[in-house]
Amino acid sequence: MPVPWFLLSFALGPSPVVLSLERLVGPQDAAHCSPGLSCHLLGGDMLCLPGSMVSAPGPVLVPTRLRTELVLRCYEETDCGLCVRVAVHLAVRGHWEEPEDEKQFGRAADPELEEPKNASLQAQVVLSFQAYPTDRCVLLEVQVPAAFVQPGQSVGSVVFDCFEAAVGAEVRIWSYTQPRYEKELNFTQQLPDCRGLEVQDSIQSCWALPSLNVSADGENVHLVLDVSKGQHFGLSLYWNQVQGPTKPWWHKNLTGPQTITLNHTDLVPCLCIQVWPLEPDSIRTSICPFKNDSHAHRNLWRVAQLQLLPPQGWRLDAPCSLSAEATLCWQAPGGGPCQSLVPPLPRENVTVNKVLEFPLLKGHPNLCVQVSSEEKLQMQECLWSDSLGPLKDDVLLVETRGSQDNRSLCALEPSGCTPLLSRASTRAARLGEQLLQDLQSGQCLQLWDDDLGALWACPMDKYIHQRWALVWLACLLFVAVLFLLLLLKKDHVKGWLRFLKEDVRLGGAARGRAALLLYSADDAGFERLVGTLASALCQLPLRVVVDLWSRRELSAQGSLAWFHAQRLQTLQEGGMVVLLFSPGAVALCHEWLQDGMSAPGAHRPHDAFSASLSCVLPDFLQGRASGRYIGAYFDSLLCPDAVPTLFRAVPVLALPSQMPDFLRTLQGPGATRPGWLRDRVEQVSRALQPALDSCLRPPGTQETGFEMRPEAGDRT
Repeated sequence: MPVPWFLLSFALGPSPVVLSLERLVGPQDAAHCSPGLSCHLLGGDMLCLPGSMVSAPGPVLVPTRLRTELVLRCYEETDCGLCVRVAVHLAVRGHWEEPEDEKQFGRAADPELEEPKNASLQAQVVLSFQAYPTDRCVLLEVQVPAAFVQPGQSVGSVVFDCFEAAVGAEVRIWSYTQPRYEKELNFTQQLPDCRGLEVQDSIQSCWALPSLNVSADGENVHLVLDVSKGQHFGLSLYWNQVQGPTKPWWHKNLTGPQTITLNHTDLVPCLCIQVWPLEPDSIRTSICPFKNDSHAHRNLWRVAQLQLLPPQGWRLDAPCSLSAEATLCWQAPGGGPCQSLVPPLPRENVTVNKVLEFPLLKGHPNLCVQVSSEEKLQMQECLWSDSLGPLKDDVLLVETRGSQDNRSLCALEPSGCTPLLSRASTRAARLGEQLLQDLQSGQCLQLWDDDLGALWACPMDKYIHQRWALVWLACLLFVAVLFLLLLLKKDHVKGWLRFLKEDVRLGGAARGRAALLLYSADDAGFERLVGTLASALCQLPLRVVVDLWSRRELSAQGSLAWFHAQRLQTLQEGGMVVLLFSPGAVALCHEWLQDGMSAPGAHRPHDAFSASLSCVLPDFLQGRASGRYIGAYFDSLLCPDAVPTLFRAVPVLALPSQMPDFLRTLQGPGATRPGWLRDRVEQVSRALQPALDSCLRPPGTQETGFEMRPEAGDRT
């Protein structure tokens, strides 16, 4: 789909008002003057050499106004071409000067020179024409009678017929007189295309002129030339520069019709197209369709480049002429905007493809060139960083000199130019006296100097090293104090190191895993057995949660709220919920499965097992238990078939006979080693055996009211 911003259609140029032109017959050039003047054309074409600007000793002629007119030069009735007629208006500048001997004696030394003011004034008028690909220069001699020679008076005009150019071409005209008196006129004439001429049937180049359509589609630009099939023509793309000669880019002889594809990034304002029939002495027609296109102007700045030319020169390379200004700026290595050095260094107008120089004594990697157009920054390059290395942490001192040898120094910083001996909180102000000493001792590099001031670059490396030395000293002092405290707390340090060693040996990844034990408080002996198991699991290490150790929280929150909070935290941490089945727990489960609720008063106030079933059973019924729950029972207290079928959706392990599988499941995959697991199985089994034996004693010998708690440091 064509892009709307770039849709052009024309027959080699816009359509101006239709013109009816005067006809000149014959190929001869001619010169005409205003009444009273005498002029004639000197020879044929000449080489245009710029005359020197001098102050003539007497009156001289200078051009004051340049006027153009389009005419037709016809060789036959139907064989004409466009021609530019130029009229240059002249005036007198300067006064007659009396000879020195006449000033001294009050009379003329030579009778022949007694009346110099009666002499006529003679000058040469130079006209220079440029229209791609033709350049031409002509010379007209003009003689002005003495009666017309009055300072500041217009004397008339001289007319040149004429400069022949192609249809649709752009003609640049310069005019000056010799001797040259600091005055030059220039003018640009845009010639109409064939559709703007009433007599286009008299111009043979308009008879079979190709029709050109320009459109954009995505990343490509298409030049579609609508010509008759088999017609031969030439097509040239070139960069038309105001400053300097045109630069050809692409040229080819083609046979119509044709479609030329360009990348949209190749479009620049001065890109012009020239088309001509491949016939002898054919007139070339040129157009520049992208002159006012905003995208083309952005492309021009994108392809422009700054280039350093040693020792201190630089150049802006671009295919088209640019209206821009350049200035130097100082770029700090920490980032931020580049700070302009204006004043004292002035801005400079940029001429593309021409060597420019800033009045620098030395280059510096932190010096950069900024190019702005219409007060907008277009590009910035730190040219000297390529030859002098990366940016340095130097401070730029700006010295300003006034009358009576007064001078002031300030440091260029992001906040502005800070006076060295001020009380500001900036780095340069704090080091003001040291920087002054560096400047006086010659440690700073002078970058620029003139009557108005100077620029100095002072290194800051030694001050940075001093600052780092203080930091290292502070670090060493901190390490010494820490070592002293460790010596004073030697026993605590030994314990901490022992704990760290054990943690490394066991594997730090397992320390944070949580296990929530749920059980039915059948009797005091079973509670003691559960407490023993929980204390042994804390040595793995695991973070064990059991209601036996949280009676205060249970009383404050309630069994159901406490279980909800502990279950949510355990599952979020990737832990496991352990269901310890006992005869009482099995009975409660059957009661829930049959009636849907627990009978009131069936369990003690601190028993969280009954309260938890309202949350545990839905997880099993809806298939969410796998990987989150594990079942266990003591093989001396309960037979395997007693566990309800619903809970066998997860592993249900007997203790202590299946202790390895039980510990391996709690620790998680990849958290155990064979040697470690064997040691821990023996340790847990050995701890459980006395409590298990106690549960197997006759009811009259069982201990009551016993509550096991982990030793200090076991719970994590």
